[in-house]
Amino acid sequence: MLDYVNIRRDLHQIPEIGLEEYKTHAYLMRVIDCLTAGLDFVEIRTWRTGILVFVKGSAPGKTIGWRTDIDGLPISEETGLDFASTHEGRMHACGHDLHMTVALGLLEQSLQERPVHNLLFLFQPAEENEAGGMLLYEAGAFGDWLPDEFYGLHVRPDLQVGQFATNTGTLFAGTCEVKLTFKGRGGHAAFPHEANDALVAASYFITQVQTIVSRNVDPIEGAVVTFGALHAGRTNNVIAETAFLHGTIRTLTQEMNQLTQQRLKEMAEGIAQSFGLELDLELKQGGYLPVENDPELAAEMMEFFRQEAGIDLIDIEPAMTGEDFGYLLSKVRGVMFWLGVDSPYALHHPKMSPDEAVLPLAIEKIGKFLNYKSNQR
Repeated sequence: MLDYVNIRRDLHQIPEIGLEEYKTHAYLMRVIDCLTAGLDFVEIRTWRTGILVFVKGSAPGKTIGWRTDIDGLPISEETGLDFASTHEGRMHACGHDLHMTVALGLLEQSLQERPVHNLLFLFQPAEENEAGGMLLYEAGAFGDWLPDEFYGLHVRPDLQVGQFATNTGTLFAGTCEVKLTFKGRGGHAAFPHEANDALVAASYFITQVQTIVSRNVDPIEGAVVTFGALHAGRTNNVIAETAFLHGTIRTLTQEMNQLTQQRLKEMAEGIAQSFGLELDLELKQGGYLPVENDPELAAEMMEFFRQEAGIDLIDIEPAMTGEDFGYLLSKVRGVMFWLGVDSPYALHHPKMSPDEAVLPLAIEKIGKFLNYKSNQR
């Protein structure tokens, strides 16, 4: 039996950015090769740093998929753990180390007895930065292994160990990354009439863009427009030639995301024109679509976990977090759910550290569900 805690700690020490998960890939392959050695009903494919493990059923009528993400974040860890990240400026602050460990545990369980239906375990790269699920799908990496049903989880620090949470509709928002640069003409602070101030234009934009949510978005639906970075100017007495802004759009429907993108574009273009500036605007949505659970499959999963001792199943409201599993769920019916890990620090926080007591519980309970799904007649 795998040592889940040690595996999680090993993976926690080697976080890597999406599509650069070379050490992570090598570690996973060693464990997977060990688990599958000598089994003639298992096939393995790789796509860049991703891994697909296909377990052939004895009398398959469908393929059940389980997906985990494998990348880390560009965050400097501050947990003080003995097994903290050894990669400077990199951290598993979103729990993907735990996601991978659970997936390995589920794979181990599924190999104890050959299932009736096929199982696919996807170890997916680049969830955080490049929508790896979309890249993998569009590259044809699934081939004839594309599941009929796809399942996955995400840790949630504010839920307790033993709490699973999902719903029969939209669980996560669709996101769109925004990069915007106003380009003007710099000059001396004493002669503003001889310059075109990009910093002032950016300030107007930051203020006006908030009206998209307050005046263009249906308040029942909701949306988020946040700019977390503004870089302009070099010193106090020089008018800024350029201003760069970096932000995000988050909505619970694709239609609202498109509307918000369009209004943001129109505002940026209007402000650039009114200030006599050039505009560079990049709207990058890619594969970060809303995570929309299949109602029938979600209801089935929720009922299964309601019957499980030690599990507190919560029917939860959607969250504005983003997840590229939404792209795969736009192609294949499936369900994502929250896994409580009881940490006082939020996702992406440099001190986020899940309670490892969740590992055996999650592997046991989710393993029972996958066994139920893969052996249904």
